[in-house]
Amino acid sequence: MNESRKNIIQMVIVAVAVIFLVKLFSIQVLDDKYAQAATSNIIHKVIEYPYRGTIRDRNGKLIVYNTPQFDITITPKEVKVLDTAKFCKLFEITPEELRNKYAALRESKGFSYVKPNAFIKQLSERDLARIQDYLIDFPGFDLQPRTSRAYTYPVLANALGYVSEINKRQLDRDTADYYHQGDYIGQSGLEAYYENQLRGKRGVRYKKRNVRGIEMGDFEDGKFDTLAVRGENLISTIDIDLQRYGEELLKGKSGSIVAIEPSSGEILSLVSGPSYDPNDLSGKKYSKNYYKISSDSLKPLFNRPLMAQYRPGSIFKIIQAMVGLQEGVITKQTYIPCIKYPMNCHHHGPGETLVGAITHSCNPYFYNVMKRMVNQGVSEDPFEDTRIGIRKWNDYIESFGLGSPLGIDLPSEKSGMVPSVEYYDRAYNGRPWKFSNIYSISIGEGENLVVPIQMANFAALVANRGYYYIPHLVKSIGGSGKPLPQFTEKHHTMVDDKYFDIAVEAMANVIKEGTGQYRAKLKDIEVCGKTGTVQNDPLPDHSVFIAFAPRDNPKIAVSVYVESAGQGARAAASIASLMIEKYLLGGTERPNIEAYVKKGDFL
Repeated sequence: MNESRKNIIQMVIVAVAVIFLVKLFSIQVLDDKYAQAATSNIIHKVIEYPYRGTIRDRNGKLIVYNTPQFDITITPKEVKVLDTAKFCKLFEITPEELRNKYAALRESKGFSYVKPNAFIKQLSERDLARIQDYLIDFPGFDLQPRTSRAYTYPVLANALGYVSEINKRQLDRDTADYYHQGDYIGQSGLEAYYENQLRGKRGVRYKKRNVRGIEMGDFEDGKFDTLAVRGENLISTIDIDLQRYGEELLKGKSGSIVAIEPSSGEILSLVSGPSYDPNDLSGKKYSKNYYKISSDSLKPLFNRPLMAQYRPGSIFKIIQAMVGLQEGVITKQTYIPCIKYPMNCHHHGPGETLVGAITHSCNPYFYNVMKRMVNQGVSEDPFEDTRIGIRKWNDYIESFGLGSPLGIDLPSEKSGMVPSVEYYDRAYNGRPWKFSNIYSISIGEGENLVVPIQMANFAALVANRGYYYIPHLVKSIGGSGKPLPQFTEKHHTMVDDKYFDIAVEAMANVIKEGTGQYRAKLKDIEVCGKTGTVQNDPLPDHSVFIAFAPRDNPKIAVSVYVESAGQGARAAASIASLMIEKYLLGGTERPNIEAYVKKGDFL
């Protein structure tokens, strides 16, 4: 009996010993939680955030740079009894704000009890100078150097975009596991599109600390440290002086100005009005200003050159002319009487040939051009014949870069719309339709929708006599001297290049003797352009104008949309011609036109 009891006791002792051994093995070998906790007492991991790449204009002028800022981190395990009143006074917050900050921190993804967590963010150098000497009184609180974006000029906000703290949705999409909670990321504009190039690579330093939290030098002489790698710098295509002038001209107005160098597709100016100062969405004031800007009824965050979709108006007649020539339904000499039916027209002669019809923007002429194009008698059924013609017409129009995003190096570009057979089938809910139901698209009204960047690109396409490069805002990444490869490829339309000489001649005539002669004509520069007045019921019409100059070897192509400003020959033509003058001559020789635009009384 005693022997049996002895054996049982021995077995229990052995079992307890095995359990202890297994537990110790688990703690020391399999589970690194305790090792991390112990190591964190003597090793302090310091993240080194890289400098984000800078952005300059095409002439080397600095547009976006970095300015120092600092985060205060908290390691909860190391916090002793906190003098709340003293802490709140130092950091100029209330006790309630302090409690809320800590509660929010504990609920956030990535919270650690033994590692530093960002607690008070984006302190300026002035803030740092005020609190730095007192930080030692608060064990568990440390300083984390970072940088914030700063802007040399209060312009170009929508194109540049802004940087802010990464959100949960973006973290979940980060399959490369690069970002951590509290990191900053480009949220819009160039900052978002070129995030991978601009962000750089984080570095890490490991510092030894004693039990009092005092640093005792590098851990293992920096053996495990890695250096931060700064982001790549960008050289933009923007002419910042032209950009500033464009924003000055559009001040107090809603609309857009887009200027492109035709020979390269480089965007010289991208103005959205109204806009905001990019410095307002940087640093500590971001949250307060973002709410104010985003709730503004005039929508300054809405990037009109890429996101606004308008009817093209009469500038679309040039495209119709090119399609008609290619299809052989008209020639340069084709004469069509202007009977002001089925749509009204401007005051001009009793009829026009093609160049005159563009010059004087004759509506009935282009009604007939499209009717000839769409109804070519392929089918005896007028409904089916129209469907056949619209499919072919749709292909032509899309080859001009309309109906889908061009692929510019900015996010959120809209597509506009080229109405298709499928669209009209849905619109008429299965009922038959033919050309007499949809003819308003022949003059750029009806269901046509374009984005301002598309019309500037079209002006560049005509300037090049039939081809374009995808418009882009960056000409060099990290000193490469080159843009991304897709921006160096030529894109041709379905129309033979030879026909574009007719478009150039007609657009030159618009300025010499047509609808654009009063405010778009320049003394020593031959400007080629086209006005447009876009219906906007019940509000006043939109003022629209496209142009390029000089006629031969063009250096600049422009599109201007001014919302609810009336005729294209007024606001839009005036602004476009001033932009051309500024770029080619360095300033205007027509102060009266400049004063007219700035006053803004166009109706």
